[in-house]
Amino acid sequence: MINGVYIVAELSANHGHKLENALASVRAAKAAGADAIKIQTYTADTITLDCDAPDFQVKSGTIWDGVTLHQLYEQAYTPWEWHKAIFDEAKRIGIDCFSTPFDKTAVDFLNELGNPIYKIASFEITDIPLIEYAASKHKPMVISTGIATPDDIQAALDACRKVGNDDITLLHCVSSYPAPLESVHLRTMMDMAERYGVRVGLSDHTMGSDVAIAAVAMGATMIEKHFILDRAIGGPDASFSMEPNDFDAMVHSIRNVEKALGTVTYKLDPSAIKGREFARSLYVAQPIKAGEVITEENVRSVRPGYSLHPRYLPQIIGKRIKADKKIGDRLSLSDFE
Repeated sequence: MINGVYIVAELSANHGHKLENALASVRAAKAAGADAIKIQTYTADTITLDCDAPDFQVKSGTIWDGVTLHQLYEQAYTPWEWHKAIFDEAKRIGIDCFSTPFDKTAVDFLNELGNPIYKIASFEITDIPLIEYAASKHKPMVISTGIATPDDIQAALDACRKVGNDDITLLHCVSSYPAPLESVHLRTMMDMAERYGVRVGLSDHTMGSDVAIAAVAMGATMIEKHFILDRAIGGPDASFSMEPNDFDAMVHSIRNVEKALGTVTYKLDPSAIKGREFARSLYVAQPIKAGEVITEENVRSVRPGYSLHPRYLPQIIGKRIKADKKIGDRLSLSDFE
């Protein structure tokens, strides 16, 4: 992974079942400043059963209610025969490409393609055998936590570490599509970093870029956003996906936030050093004759900052001046008896 926040464009189902859309999305993600484009590797039959029993009906108040799981995933999947072309196009133009496997056959398939990162989706965080198998390939693991309890998260981490893989990023996630702002609770992301001792980021399903930018300011190392060439393509994820112009604006804002975050330093930059000329210091405010006593009337703390530091004012009040001074003269400790 790169230095700085790793920004991922999630292609998901946003290709309209046209390979040319998928390849164009790779190029558009690169142009919009993404570090990586991510796809998903499953078929309807590897992720669910072709069954219309009540358990297999989507009915949870989602944008997909009214279809079966099998029907939904038939609409949403990325054909496996496209994967090599997508990976090759990403390599050609210099953007990372990786995928989310949903079963062991997908892990094996992706491993043959040289998949560089394994992403575990929120709804798969309880599939410990899948997580352990993906982690056993010893590539970086990225795990979304959208439906996870703390115990689920710990079990997923344990599965990775059991096979010697500690290269893990947890993505805070709200599995609502789109996610309302009040459901995000972004502070949870940084609690995960402290609680589990891993890198953290955000898989963001909110509309717009505000939450992603805030996450970067809080310390996210990865941002994932659904990406689509044009919402007119349609599909299960189109309504909450970000088009290229908005994605590009988000990337620019994130990069600006990174510059502003900088490092912890109390060293003054040149503009601040120059600005200290306008700080306060102690100047003669009334003419003073040699031997006269210093008062708060004849010496004052004023701008600019070339004279004696204001912290010395209590120390010099009541002392006598050694030589005549006129209004505007600078002072030093050696001027007083």
